[in-house]
Amino acid sequence: MSPDPKDVRVVIADDHPMWREAVARDLAEAGYVVVATAEDGRRALRRTIDLRPDVLVLDLNLPELDGVGVCRALRDAQCDTNVLVLSASAEQADVLEAVREGATGYLVKSAQAQEVIEAVAATARGRAVFTPGLAGLVLGEYRRMARIEDRGPSGGPPVPRLTPREMEILRLVATGMSAKQIAAQLVLSHRTVQNHVQNTLGKLQLHNRVELVRYAIEQGLDRPQGAQPDS
Repeated sequence: MSPDPKDVRVVIADDHPMWREAVARDLAEAGYVVVATAEDGRRALRRTIDLRPDVLVLDLNLPELDGVGVCRALRDAQCDTNVLVLSASAEQADVLEAVREGATGYLVKSAQAQEVIEAVAATARGRAVFTPGLAGLVLGEYRRMARIEDRGPSGGPPVPRLTPREMEILRLVATGMSAKQIAAQLVLSHRTVQNHVQNTLGKLQLHNRVELVRYAIEQGLDRPQGAQPDS
């Protein structure tokens, strides 16, 4: 079920005034609450951290701080906002880098207004959205690179990249805590926890909470950090 647009708060970051205003107008007409816009990466980062919108619609080619840098800074700040990149570039390397630094979805600017509106709805729920034609190629390459780069020095199985907050929530999921209990412990909203769980399911290519708990236990995440596995 898609979220009610009036409950979805959006920040839009793009250095082209006409494009920025057009996206803001389309989203506002569709019922979304555009709480701010930004013409450069530093303003986008500051307004997103200050306002904590549900979705940041982000161009990659921004002055001051590029879109990838914004994604990286939001991830490091453990900001819960989901990022939808809306870029003129359809280059695989750009998409990969944005996703690896925390973007939830990626559309090229040739997308129709309705596609952007629907993508914002999906992104607000933490669902990955990609321009058709890029998704399979890009995600396949991302998984291949993640397997190579995340393989530990012991040569063990690859561990997908999770943000610190996603890993924290995954450890609590492994102990059997509900989303409501996790939200109370971490002082987060129930929806925020659900969004993080959905993002983690997507990254791990799992389908439901049961599979997520099983995965976390298999990885030893139900044990206190630093505890040794049973022999």
